[in-house]
Amino acid sequence: MTISKGDRLPSTTFTQMTENGPEAVSSDNYFAGKTVAIFSVPGAFTPTCSAKHLPGFIDKADALKSKGVDEIACTAVNDAFVMGAWGKSAGADGKVTMLADGNGDFAQAMGLTMDGSKFGLGQRGQRFSMIVKDGVIAELNVEAPGDFKLSSAEYMLEQL
Repeated sequence: MTISKGDRLPSTTFTQMTENGPEAVSSDNYFAGKTVAIFSVPGAFTPTCSAKHLPGFIDKADALKSKGVDEIACTAVNDAFVMGAWGKSAGADGKVTMLADGNGDFAQAMGLTMDGSKFGLGQRGQRFSMIVKDGVIAELNVEAPGDFKLSSAEYMLEQL
């Protein structure tokens, strides 16, 4: 079952690359007491994700924060090493937190997986974005396969 607006996020664990190496991040702790703009991409370093999705949130970080967003996070079914390298190469440091969903636990718990086997990607998270307030989904924007409209930073700004 796919999660919906108004639902509490499932309890899962992300991994974040730090200067000390990969560190576990509890979703319950990460989303507690703040407003988070989070978006999911099918894969780090993939064309739309690298050319539009992540750069859009980096470019609009200040605008999102001026509208009440405390943190911006990107997640993908990639390991923490790949997510860390992608964030660094894109200039995300200090703007977008890169949260690896290495085993796809978050995407599965949300009911928002996709089969990217046709492209050699295996099971991945769908492209989506959310505004999460204290662990509860205030807005949920799930893209149709192949689309990039509803999960963009620009669309999210219109929702705030």
